[in-house]
Amino acid sequence: MSHPFDYSGKVVLVTGSSRGIGAGMVEAFARAGGRCVVNYVADDAGRNKTDAERVAAGMKDAIVIECDVANDASVAAMMRQIGEKLGGLDILVNNAGILRDRTIKKMTPDDWEAVLKVNLTGPFNCIRHATATTPLLREGGRIVNISSLSAYAGMFGQANYAAAKAGLVALTKVSARELAKQKITVNAIAPGVIETEIIASVPQEQKKKYLEQIPLGRFGQVDDVVNAALFLCSPLASYITGQVIHVNGGMLMP
Repeated sequence: MSHPFDYSGKVVLVTGSSRGIGAGMVEAFARAGGRCVVNYVADDAGRNKTDAERVAAGMKDAIVIECDVANDASVAAMMRQIGEKLGGLDILVNNAGILRDRTIKKMTPDDWEAVLKVNLTGPFNCIRHATATTPLLREGGRIVNISSLSAYAGMFGQANYAAAKAGLVALTKVSARELAKQKITVNAIAPGVIETEIIASVPQEQKKKYLEQIPLGRFGQVDDVVNAALFLCSPLASYITGQVIHVNGGMLMP
């Protein structure tokens, strides 16, 4: 019997995979044999493109695609490119996300809309175009949406982010029902405090407060989230759909 985490022959798209959790995710699928698409959104400094190309350079036959998931036409173009170059898609991980934390009193309409567009409309765009009338995502495919502890805990200053990630949980459940006939499973992962570039910038006093709330006594690592995704996309999880796996060290037990 082949190893359940063998993704040889599978085409994998991880949105927002130029660094952080997304980079860790796409690198893990590549190590397991997957043919991977590294996605980034263009930025003025060009850092995202540079990082995406660096991530792809360490893989075999990876392709790099610039796409703003919040833009419907951009997503449609990305999916066409994947179809033309790779012939189809087996795994879609909706990871791309942004933060614009402010209290509701200080949050601008642009702060609200920008976060909703990337973190909620983005996954909707990707799911819709991947499963359109001529589906790119093959029968038996997997979709994993990256939600957040904030969707359940309502973290201070994250009205936009928490609302988007809570909406993503609802989108996960609806998608799971609608795509079940094609044997496509749709699940979500809700990470807690994970040691990434974002957490590195948090003041030490705040990090100490977070740590005191985590029963397992440590911050999560990127691999903790990656391993949950590898499981959900494997044959071991073929009867799991519409669910949320919480990867938070016990910080929240919904």
